Amino acid sequence: MNFIRVAAACPVTNVAHINFNLENIKDCINKALEQDSKLIVFPELCITSYTCGDLFSQQQLIEKSNYAIRRLCLFSKNKDILIAVGAPLVYNHCLYNCAYIIYNGKILGIVPKSYVPNYSEFYEKRWFTEGINITNKNVNFSFQENVPFGINLIFSSGTFKFGFEICEDLWTVIPPSSYLSLAGANIIGNLSASNELVSKTKYRKSLVENQSARGISSYVYSSAGVFESSTDLVFSGHLLISENGITLGENDRFQRENQVITSVIDIDKLNNERLKNLSFSSNANLFPFEVKEISFSFSDVSPKIFDRFVDKHPFVPSNEHEREERCKEIFNIQASGLAKRLNHTGIEKAVVGISGGLDSTLALLVMVKTFDLLNLPRKNIITITMPGFGTTDRTYNNAVDLCKELDTEFREINIVDACLQHFKDINHPAEQHDVTYENVQARERTQILMDIANKEGGLLVGTGDLSELALGWATYNGDHMSMYSVNCSIPKTLVRYLVNYVADKEVSNKVSKILLDILDTPVSPELLPKDNSGEISQKTEDIVGPYELHDFFLYYFIRQGATPKKILFLAKYAFKDTYDDETVEKWFDKFVKRFFTQQFKRSALPDGPKVGTISLSPRGDWRMPSDASYKAWI
Repeated sequence: MNFIRVAAACPVTNVAHINFNLENIKDCINKALEQDSKLIVFPELCITSYTCGDLFSQQQLIEKSNYAIRRLCLFSKNKDILIAVGAPLVYNHCLYNCAYIIYNGKILGIVPKSYVPNYSEFYEKRWFTEGINITNKNVNFSFQENVPFGINLIFSSGTFKFGFEICEDLWTVIPPSSYLSLAGANIIGNLSASNELVSKTKYRKSLVENQSARGISSYVYSSAGVFESSTDLVFSGHLLISENGITLGENDRFQRENQVITSVIDIDKLNNERLKNLSFSSNANLFPFEVKEISFSFSDVSPKIFDRFVDKHPFVPSNEHEREERCKEIFNIQASGLAKRLNHTGIEKAVVGISGGLDSTLALLVMVKTFDLLNLPRKNIITITMPGFGTTDRTYNNAVDLCKELDTEFREINIVDACLQHFKDINHPAEQHDVTYENVQARERTQILMDIANKEGGLLVGTGDLSELALGWATYNGDHMSMYSVNCSIPKTLVRYLVNYVADKEVSNKVSKILLDILDTPVSPELLPKDNSGEISQKTEDIVGPYELHDFFLYYFIRQGATPKKILFLAKYAFKDTYDDETVEKWFDKFVKRFFTQQFKRSALPDGPKVGTISLSPRGDWRMPSDASYKAWI
């Protein structure tokens, strides 16, 4: 499991007071080491301060800066942390704005700023030369010779590969980090001195997030702080750590003390995303320079304290506003997909089986939205409830009330007599409550729905969700089959929020009360007889396990291609207050076995819209042989 903690730091500085600046840089390094960080990124030119102006042409400043770099190298000895610090460099009578990359007493390499801004408030070309054409050079110091110098450097410790750019480089059309990412760098550091303007913070943050997403990388950004000169500009010390488009860490700006933020980066996740993203790999050789990889070795990388946020419910946004927007978007996708299928076929009626459970409720809500969208009467939605041996009064009444309140055409067909006849036909004892007993009911219901759809010239809408498909919790050629499946890429944990969203935002109080009671009902196929008190006796999660665990397993198994070891580690961490380790392991084994052995059902799925990043459609995202062994995953 390749996790690594990285840090972004903003030290207190005093313009041109190099000894003072160095002491605060050391203090930040110590703070980062206390948190077990393996990389620390400092602001642009923080050894001297960014706002030295014409002092950059003073030999004294340059010599003091070089001496500070030497002292920093001595300080870094026997410290297991990669340091990226900003300082000037004179090379061939030109001055360069550079990132010095230091590890364990040595400068591993020096990266110049590729693009030097000279517009609006920036006039760096007065002092600095652009480094865009600097590659494969070497620099000699009195304390170290042949230090690699160029924009083409990647610093590699096993699977951790670091690239660096400086401030303006990020604002260009093609940032140098784009090329470095394509060449293998998965952690990018940016040493910056970005002044504050109204609304600039939001734009800066979006640049960092977007660049980490384009590069499928982590991006560690550090900007100069409030103690830079305020002659014309004010700096805030903005620190950001992003991973593949998501901000993991951000500080409060305008602080007046040494600032260090850290986050744990998941390198396996990034590398797996790159492996799957063929657009990334097809661009892998499209860069204008040959990369020089500089190797070094961390003594120990694994974070001693794992405090990375791991969401129990990765399919469900934790932010309420974002969750509401997500639900609205999903309903639009589902309804648009169903509307297209109805338009294409010229069908103006639809059929759905309603059980009083979550999935069929969601499917019906999507159908109502679709028919309203197409200006078709809701009476063209034929809702059918089919009570059987295990149907309880609660689910039955909710199904009846919901269909009537939504003004659909409602029908009731009891399947008990038909199933008893079928038991007789196939010589199966009605009192033998096995898989045949259950599947007879599921297939009888599907036969009724299919035949009524044919009779009415309607489209049979399927109700099964993504979690059930992952586990194969469906009767083959029973509830497994339909003419169009609107829930097929929505996991069970998200189904709940979608139904709850409609209850809160979209319907009358009476319908809302029905939906809330459906949400409170245990998930069950109701294929086994009721208990003595008339309640549900067959609860799905007692048999296959908690859906919140299975959705978690599914996300990391499909989305990240994570190993069982990593999935279990993350699950135990995320659910440490909910399930013990033995329970997590038990249900993970169940998930793996069912996922592999039930692939044949997914290989014959009806059409349905892809809603999120994970889909198990055999025509799109998941193409797996039905005969693959699960042994390597157990």
